[in-house]
Amino acid sequence: MKNLAGKTAIVTGGNSGIGFAIAKTLIENGADVMIVGRRADAVDAAVRELGPRAIGLTGDVADLATHDRVAALAAQKFGGVDIYVANAGINMISSSQDVSVADYDAQFSTNTRSVFFGVQKISAHLRNAATVLLVSSVASSKVMEGHAAYAGSKAAIEAFARAWALEFKQRAIRVNVLSPGPVDTPILSKLGIPADARKDFEVGIAAAIPLGRLGHTDELARAALFLVSSDSSFITGVNLAVDGGISLT
Repeated sequence: MKNLAGKTAIVTGGNSGIGFAIAKTLIENGADVMIVGRRADAVDAAVRELGPRAIGLTGDVADLATHDRVAALAAQKFGGVDIYVANAGINMISSSQDVSVADYDAQFSTNTRSVFFGVQKISAHLRNAATVLLVSSVASSKVMEGHAAYAGSKAAIEAFARAWALEFKQRAIRVNVLSPGPVDTPILSKLGIPADARKDFEVGIAAAIPLGRLGHTDELARAALFLVSSDSSFITGVNLAVDGGISLT
């Protein structure tokens, strides 16, 4: 059953990883989707793979002008927005004493400021009873080595979600958070792990997860679908951890 038929959605960071899986799942369930990503080639390739119900916009969410462009294109193409997924994010693993001002600012610009102003800019175009989903991380509450700045940038958006769940209540707009644990996505390749050490790295992570493995992007996408669809119609202001139980350890 396509329970999102007639709905329109925006997914930032929708050209790869969790964002792409969410966009694909929304489309499979009947939605028209705009994905936003930094690289034109990646956005174009993702749109081709997603098919005719997808459109793309190339822009860096850390640049606030991108959100003006997103809102303008959404108004032009969709008329209004039913689902907004703030998924784009970066992680620069480093001990606190080694975090540079540039790296700190990059994480807070992409992970935090972009979410706040992205929702602010799109809010006028959200239809009544729309849903907003912010993608955070279990690192915001579970202490992980080298994640202090990243964790802080994600914890802030969880506070935004709680505030917005009340601010938007008169319009019946629901706001929730999805917090992934370790997931097998292309971001693992960007953490500086040598190719010959990748397998041991993944085995080490999996050993710390009660379910014994990394998550899959489609598992996050199905959880996202639940939170943005009518299946969760009486849920707002929650933070759903999809993490294989790692937050319990």
